This record gives sequence, structure tokens and C-alpha cells, in this order.
Amino acid sequence: MKSIKVVAAVIKSMDEKENSVVFATQRGYGEYKDWWEFPGGKIESGETPEEALVREIREELAAGIIVERYLTTVEYDYPGFHLSMDCFWCSLSEGHLTLLEHEAAKWLPLNDLRQVNWLPADLLVIDAIEKES
Repeated sequence: MKSIKVVAAVIKSMDEKENSVVFATQRGYGEYKDWWEFPGGKIESGETPEEALVREIREELAAGIIVERYLTTVEYDYPGFHLSMDCFWCSLSEGHLTLLEHEAAKWLPLNDLRQVNWLPADLLVIDAIEKES
């Protein structure tokens, strides 16, 4: 089975009521169109996971992020490939999150992340977030 190595950003912020919120994006293409995920993408040759994440967020969302710390690595078998996804807590450092590739996005309360239809691998990221909370 083919293996794909990716990174994902758990971008955390505060809403107007000072509640912790996390940024989620909705896929606009492919077999999992309309499912929700944490933004990120593939690691290119020679990149560290952190460098890949900064590049991917700039390409997908036209914004700069600070990769703050490692959260978890998810290993998940989709029907056609194995996914290995390094996930990091991040914060916005510059610009505004602008959807360049995704169908939709929303800030979800950290204590209520399961209100959207997450991709299976991303559900494992939520498990890790909930263990930390």
C-alpha cells in the first residue's frame, strides 16, 4: 500500500468572547469532498514538517503561521493509501486566512470540535486535542 506523509496545522485563536477556537477547512474536491479537515499538506523533499506546514498554509490560506509545538502523529489506512500525518499546534502570525483551495472554513470552539463531518484521520487528531484539554 502506498504511504503518504503529510502535516496538519491545528490553528488556535481566541474568539470575541475569549473562548479558544480552532480553524477547520472543508474539502472542495475528490472522494472526500465536503468533509472537514485541519489544513496542511504533503512534505516536499528536503523540508522539515514545520517548514512544510508554513509553506502549505501560505499556499492554501494566504497567511503566515507560527508552528508552536508538536501535538500528535496520526497513522490511518484509507482504502487506497496509508496516511502518516504530523500535527502541530499553530497560531496566525500574519495576514488573514483566505480560502484558496477549500470550499468553506470555520472557527470551532475547542470544547465542541465534533460538530462537523471530519475526515477519519482528523478524528484521531481531535482525540489527541481532547486528551490535552
